[in-house]
Amino acid sequence: MKKKDISPNSQTDWERLRAMTDKDIDLSETPELTPEMFARAVIRRGLKPVMRKSQITLRIDGEVVEWFKGQGQGYQTLINSLLRAYMEAHK
Repeated sequence: MKKKDISPNSQTDWERLRAMTDKDIDLSETPELTPEMFARAVIRRGLKPVMRKSQITLRIDGEVVEWFKGQGQGYQTLINSLLRAYMEAHK
């Protein structure tokens, strides 16, 4: 299925953009990149592709869900980690 363009005619001035130099670009609202940001970056070139997660519906006891939610942000990742550890232990 091909996506339809919202507008059949682009309103972008491509000639003006092609003529711009780096100095012409307004970066005043762009946050400054810090060394800490680069330290947290992940480069995936040459690594095995990351497996995509599947979204499912799963019935879990309410008190179990509440306990995991009580562990704070990232409770779904914690559940996934525990299920993965169980899977690895039972291969």
